[in-house]
Amino acid sequence: MAPERETPYGLSAWAAAVLVFGSSAAVLVVELVALRLLAPHYGLTLETNTLVIGLALTAIAAGTWAGGWTADRVAPRPLLGPLLGISGAAVALTPAVVRGAAATGSPGLLLLAATLSILVPGVLLSAVTPVVIKLRLTSLAETGTVVGHLSGIGTVGAIVGTVVTGFVLVSRVPVSGILVGLGVLLLVASVLVQVAGRRGRGDAVLALVVALAGVGAAAAPSGCDVETTYHCLAVSVDPERSAGRVLVLDGLRHSYVDLEDPTHLEFAYVQAMATVIDTAFLVGEPLDGYHLGAGGLTLPRWLSEVRPGSTSRVSEIDAGVVEADLRLLGGELPPGVEVSVEDGRLAIDDLEAGSLDLVVGDAFGGISVPWHLATREALEGLEASLGEDGVYVANVIDHDPYDFARAYVRTAGEVFDEVALLAAPDVLAGRDGGNMVVVASREPVDLEVVEEELAARGTDWGSLAGAELAAWADGAPVLTDDFAPVDQLLTPYGR
Repeated sequence: MAPERETPYGLSAWAAAVLVFGSSAAVLVVELVALRLLAPHYGLTLETNTLVIGLALTAIAAGTWAGGWTADRVAPRPLLGPLLGISGAAVALTPAVVRGAAATGSPGLLLLAATLSILVPGVLLSAVTPVVIKLRLTSLAETGTVVGHLSGIGTVGAIVGTVVTGFVLVSRVPVSGILVGLGVLLLVASVLVQVAGRRGRGDAVLALVVALAGVGAAAAPSGCDVETTYHCLAVSVDPERSAGRVLVLDGLRHSYVDLEDPTHLEFAYVQAMATVIDTAFLVGEPLDGYHLGAGGLTLPRWLSEVRPGSTSRVSEIDAGVVEADLRLLGGELPPGVEVSVEDGRLAIDDLEAGSLDLVVGDAFGGISVPWHLATREALEGLEASLGEDGVYVANVIDHDPYDFARAYVRTAGEVFDEVALLAAPDVLAGRDGGNMVVVASREPVDLEVVEEELAARGTDWGSLAGAELAAWADGAPVLTDDFAPVDQLLTPYGR
């Protein structure tokens, strides 16, 4: 067998394939991890995905063009080491830079940091492929073979980077660890390329940058105790209540749990839900319930305590949230509570018709909403699962002009006979945003009693129903599986 031929620049076919494969994979790792890094600040929404994918494609296009143009004008071999080493330093610095920008509270600085964290390594890594192609070309007769072969290898690398990151790395390694680790690998590759090319200069400066980036990533405040599959999750202690714990998801206070008193309901929207339940059903009567979203399991714990014999089936898509709940509750779920790690929309299809007294929807966050749980088809499945006296209560978070909340209310009105909206007076008047509770059923719930009971709890909430609510939601679109622009309708922080 003849020895493998090298180009005049000393780059073998195997070395070329490894460089193209690895750099292409690295671009996709950076893209996917950037989504995780930005989700606590922008939400895991269609718009965030569009922004990150658009920036990544821009980086690939710019890097490919710039790499090819440069390789035609200067000696290409010396370009490889710096491209890999500088991109490694940039990738390793990303967690500290992005989180540091977020800590300043400046939206513009955060957007700039997020943009550069994708563009800089993306451009440099994408320039590797045209440089390698230039090194492998020895005659015009083999142009198609070389370009096609290496382009195909680059695509395979991108696929592997996507699959390994999505199915393996994100579920096992923190975001900071992925990016700093990738930075180290790129730096090692840079050193090997420099040594193989007999380049005199070393990568000591870049190595120092990567090392400092690792320290910075570890020291930079991430706001997370755990980076789960879907959330940046933290649990904080209530300084005014020793047994109180707050579950924070993506920077927002999501649930409150009193470890010693399951009947303590801290958040106003949870009090509103509990008051609706107590108004719609006989006090103390056990209920069969289904919960979309686990949160801190606040309402399932409350039901188990105040209505002994109740059953609560909970669907939570994020296993990390379930693990946090189990840690909070000492590893044991309350009596009658069953939690499944699953997509709630799929679980809706398995609900037995007419089998439930209560459905609780608490899967909508303040900066992102699982759109497939907000559609008419999803609500039809929930409505069918309820008995004649069944009630659906859902937490919705929106701000002026409340486009998503109004669309959700109108959609619920297409499915349920009776729909009402509970919220603080400033929210109902359009002067403020925040939590709203949608109440849907076949028979009306006595809203006057609900308001009186909430006032007794010290919660000043009002309600809209009937023609008044219809006027409030008038003109909003009906959300369906075919048309649900939830990310565009939602106003996370007000205007």
